[in-house]
Amino acid sequence: MSADTVRRSIVLRRRPSGAPDRSDFDIIEDPVPTPGPGQVVTRTIWLSIDPYMRGRLREQQTYAKAIEIGEVMTGETVGEVIASADPGFVVGDVAVGARGWQTHVLSKAAQLTKVDRHDADRSGKSGGAPPISTYLGVLGMPGATAYTGVIDILKPKAGETVVVSAASGAVGSVAGQLAKRKGARVVGIAGGADKCLYVQDTLMFDDCVDHRSIDLRAELAASCPNGIDCYFENVGGAVQEAVFDLLSPFARVAMCGMVSQYNQDPFPPGPNLGFVVGKRVLIQGFIVSDKPERIAEWRQLAAPWVAEGSLEYREDEIDGLENAPDALGGILGGRNFGKLLIRVGLDPH
Repeated sequence: MSADTVRRSIVLRRRPSGAPDRSDFDIIEDPVPTPGPGQVVTRTIWLSIDPYMRGRLREQQTYAKAIEIGEVMTGETVGEVIASADPGFVVGDVAVGARGWQTHVLSKAAQLTKVDRHDADRSGKSGGAPPISTYLGVLGMPGATAYTGVIDILKPKAGETVVVSAASGAVGSVAGQLAKRKGARVVGIAGGADKCLYVQDTLMFDDCVDHRSIDLRAELAASCPNGIDCYFENVGGAVQEAVFDLLSPFARVAMCGMVSQYNQDPFPPGPNLGFVVGKRVLIQGFIVSDKPERIAEWRQLAAPWVAEGSLEYREDEIDGLENAPDALGGILGGRNFGKLLIRVGLDPH
């Protein structure tokens, strides 16, 4: 079989113990599928790597079905349509929403969103339209996640202090910028001097604290002298403990993720939440897929900001589908810098 007729897929070989790596997965090959009625085959250009994927590798089901042994690993892609049996897509279209660690993905057309090349090209921040990769990051699920957490839960007001963990990441970077647009004072928490510098100088947060600091709580308290009114949680663990200790009365906490504990089994016990009563703190978990309408709403709002350069983002690109397992282990360990993407195939445009 030629490269044009072979599909490569990464399937789960065994459930990881700790951080996932290549040995937990296998690469298999089969013919590129033929679409049936209402189906589309896309050739993957970009594959998104996100922390939630670790939860899908556990045997127990959480908010979504676990990946079975031998099953293709899940992950959102943006790709070029190479075959279509649906009138809504033609060969050469670009579509976002196909799922799988695969070079070619067979999908129901109803699950895909067409990316208009007039609205998405490779010119990006130079004043043109956003590149197609952004539909997996700042204009995709991570951006919509930040938007949902900020507008539905945190609801920051001008002058309030908002703290965002994993502030240089795909979700945290957008959450903080949205809070700044609301007039809040925004403090980020990130890992390392380079990331903190990026958060302050490029994302324009008011301050950023390195979570590797010797005394994180003291540094965070110095950056938040009036307490913390809103917290966008992506990390958990010691970072969460430091933030919770500084929450103001009537603070709001958007629980988006707890990446620091995803590789732990069982999960560590939680903090004592007695303070929630006395301070009347609102803590709410959320999953962006609960409100799928937010994604389209977010893209319509944010695409002009991205095109004009007023909404900053950063992409961390890795070449080769075979590197997806190591990339997942890396993002869980905080080794990525920005939205993590795997370049699976060439963009012909």
